[in-house]
Amino acid sequence: MYMARDWKDYEIIDTGGGEKLERWGDIILRRPDPQIIWPLPKETPQWKDVHGHYHRSSSGGGHWEMKKSIPDSWSISYGKLRFHLRPTNFKHTGLFPEQAANWSWMMDKIAGAGRKIQVLNLFAYTGGATVAAASAGASVVHVDAAKGMVQWAKENLQLSGLGERPVRFITDDVFKFVQREQRRGNKYDAIIMDPPSYGRGPGGEMWKLEQNLYPFLESCMSIMSDNPLFLLINSYTTGISPTVLENMLAMTMKARYGGMLSSGEIGLPITSSGLNLPCGILGRWES
Repeated sequence: MYMARDWKDYEIIDTGGGEKLERWGDIILRRPDPQIIWPLPKETPQWKDVHGHYHRSSSGGGHWEMKKSIPDSWSISYGKLRFHLRPTNFKHTGLFPEQAANWSWMMDKIAGAGRKIQVLNLFAYTGGATVAAASAGASVVHVDAAKGMVQWAKENLQLSGLGERPVRFITDDVFKFVQREQRRGNKYDAIIMDPPSYGRGPGGEMWKLEQNLYPFLESCMSIMSDNPLFLLINSYTTGISPTVLENMLAMTMKARYGGMLSSGEIGLPITSSGLNLPCGILGRWES
């Protein structure tokens, strides 16, 4: 398991009964997590003394119950990187802290490359990986279909003091963008992707990860440079094994470029129990 252990502004305090108790800076939140199928031995007072509690609805979705006043948004740091947070209607805060394990890895790869690295961040959300790559000296193209998420990513770059770095923010359908990059002959030394489990494109096209990820990965091969540095796939789709991602990378990147493969779960430590919380999976190819 690839663990994000270096946080100071984030902590999973406790888990149990399908929920996690988290500290985001000075804000304590209680949120559901489908991986937490073990019971909560004892609901300590801290479980009730929270700023916000997200309640999932039996019919889907859910809502926040705010028990204490909090700012509309606040920020936390990971090393020199800073990120805006705010509770969303979908229980998220705009940041997946387990991804810090990937940020540290890619920052080391970029900083140690000894050359200028061009990174493409696809399904880029609020730009955690974009900020990390830019901070390590890469040029980044950040692509997401949601205008609000792209704006949020711009704010994170500015908040981290990296507003002058060479980052292009593009609000577009990821698949169509890759097709246009193919026609334009643009190439990238590193690609990061965090594809959804399912969704619909602007023309009603249906995306299902199990059916569409491999063809999409193949299409990205045509925009890799002759000397690529890495390709990273993140997935939060339940039921997909890390080995599946590694196999796909073996059939594409390793078959063409050689290099090394790795895969596994990505997770966060739980303070109270010393256990690890699995949060998703990843597959990495690196030169």
